[in-house]
Amino acid sequence: MVTALVVILVLILLLPFVVKQVEHNLEYFLFTMGIISVIVSKQFSVELFFHIFKNPLIYYITLAVLIAGLIFALLKEKLKIGVEKVADKISLRLFAFIIIVILGLMSSIITAIIASLVLVEVVNYLPLTRKNKINLIVIACFSIGLGAALTPVGEPLATIVVSKLHADFFYLARLIGIEIIIAILALGLIGTFFAKRESGIGEPTEDVEADENIREVFIRAFKVFVFIFALELLGTGFKPIIDLYIVKMKSEILYWVNTISAIVDNATLAAAEISPSMTPEQIRAILMGMLISGGMLIPGNIPNIISAGKLKIKSTEWARIAVPLGAILLIVYYIVLFVI
Repeated sequence: MVTALVVILVLILLLPFVVKQVEHNLEYFLFTMGIISVIVSKQFSVELFFHIFKNPLIYYITLAVLIAGLIFALLKEKLKIGVEKVADKISLRLFAFIIIVILGLMSSIITAIIASLVLVEVVNYLPLTRKNKINLIVIACFSIGLGAALTPVGEPLATIVVSKLHADFFYLARLIGIEIIIAILALGLIGTFFAKRESGIGEPTEDVEADENIREVFIRAFKVFVFIFALELLGTGFKPIIDLYIVKMKSEILYWVNTISAIVDNATLAAAEISPSMTPEQIRAILMGMLISGGMLIPGNIPNIISAGKLKIKSTEWARIAVPLGAILLIVYYIVLFVI
C-alpha cells in the first residue's frame, strides 16, 4: 500500500509538467488520483463521499469564487479604469509592493479566496509583460497563502488548527505572526523587481479577457469545487502514511516532510497531524513548512489554483519562479526556526 501511494504521489508531482492534457485538466486529474489513492489505502466508502459533500466549506469556497467572479465580470471596466488611475499616480514598483503586502495581510480577514480573485483582476490590467504578470501573481500568492493563516477566518488550515487545539482567535498570530509578516514584507520587496512598466496600460492578456464571460465564471467555480473535493480525497488517501511515519517525527524533520503541502491540501495535512500534545515548536515547524511549500506548485493552495486558472498559467511557468523562491524561503526559515 505504501509503495502504491508513493507512486501516486510521484505521478501527481510529475505528470502536470510532462503531459499537456493533465496540465490543462489539473482539477480532474487530481480528482482521479484522489479516487485511486482512497481505493489503494482502503479508505474508499460511500460514507467518505457523504462526509465530503456535507462539509460546508466546499460550498462556501465555491460560492465565494462564483459571486466574486460574477462581480468582477460585471465591474471589470470600472476596475480597469481604477487600476489605470492608480498606476498613473504612483510608481508601478510601489503599487506592486502595496498589492502584495496588503492582500497578504488582508487575506486573513477577507479570506485567501477573495484576496486571490482581487489579485488576478488587478494584475491583469497592469502594464506588464505576461512573464512579469505571472511572476507577480506567484509572489503575491505566496503572500496570500502565508497571510491567510494569521486568523481562523483566512483559510481552512487556520480554522482546523485553531479548532483542534481549542485555541483563541489570535493564537496563530501570536505563534507565527512575526515570521509571516516579515515574509510578506520581503515578498513585497521581491515583487518590485518584476514591476517593470511596459506599453499598453490596462490591456489585459487575451486569455484572461476571453475568460471573463459569465459561462466561464461558472465553469471556473465548478473546477474549484472539483479541486477542493479532490484535495479532500487525497488527504484521506495519504492519511495512512501520515499516521505511520509523519506524526512521530522531530520538529526539524516535520518542517521538511510537510513540504508535501506543495501537492497535497495543507488543511487536510493539518487535520491529520496537529495534536494538542504537540509542543509549540512542533506546531510552528509544521505550519511554516506547509505554508511556504504551498506556494511552490499550482495544487499547493486555493489562491494558486484560482490564479493559474484565471490567467491560464501553465505548471511549468508557475514552477519556474515558485520552486526557487519557495526553496529559498524554506532554507531561510529553517535557519530562523532551528539554527539561530
